Amino acid sequence: MNWHAVRAIYLFEMARTWRTLMQSIATPVISTSLYFVVFGSAIGAHMVAIEGVSYAAFIVPGLIMLALLTESISNAAFGIYMPKYSGTLYEVLSAPISYLEIVTGYVGAAASKSVILGLIILLTARLFVPFQIAHPFWMIGFLLLTALTFSLFGFIIGIWADGWEKLQLVPALIVTPLAFLGGSFYSISMLPPLWQKLTLFNPVVYLISGFRWSFYDVADVSVALSLGMTLLFLLLCLGLVGWIFKTGYRLKQ
Repeated sequence: MNWHAVRAIYLFEMARTWRTLMQSIATPVISTSLYFVVFGSAIGAHMVAIEGVSYAAFIVPGLIMLALLTESISNAAFGIYMPKYSGTLYEVLSAPISYLEIVTGYVGAAASKSVILGLIILLTARLFVPFQIAHPFWMIGFLLLTALTFSLFGFIIGIWADGWEKLQLVPALIVTPLAFLGGSFYSISMLPPLWQKLTLFNPVVYLISGFRWSFYDVADVSVALSLGMTLLFLLLCLGLVGWIFKTGYRLKQ
């Protein structure tokens, strides 16, 4: 492993984050804080507790996961699409570094940005909502695993996209609706039986359920199933990335 190459790509991508702090960090933090104010303080004060957890505290893991999913995808997709758009990706591909090192640099930077953002939102939530973390180790584990998995997914989207509008197509039309319908603001046990069964086909349910369990020891599905589904999606993304570099799909055009 050429760690000098990985470090160069990683630091270049991280430097872009510090140059655009308002867009990369401040905007998603402020947007999520508005959710805490509206749903947590204003509406949450009039809502009944869910499984023994106040509504304001119950939505904290879901909102963190919502921001984490969207930012992981956006960071990774933009990170690889920009050099492809400008033509500098050919320099990276022609350099004496492996595909694994390229992916590690770009995806590692995107995942790092998302984890930093998730931790900032977690600290910001404490200003609005009192909550506890029952399993800190598992909370960090789910945070890292989700950021890595969806950064890989975003990397794939960045390779697939052949226009700027496509970079936002999947996050805006697919991932965000799935996150809203995946239990970010409610427990799926509150739904009618038919809708509970249909909701289980939503992969985001397993991410939010496992993450919420690490906070309050309550989950809509088993923790083992949540972890297994996340790892399965990670393996699928790894397989697809491997296929992209093996075939040169939209890399050599």
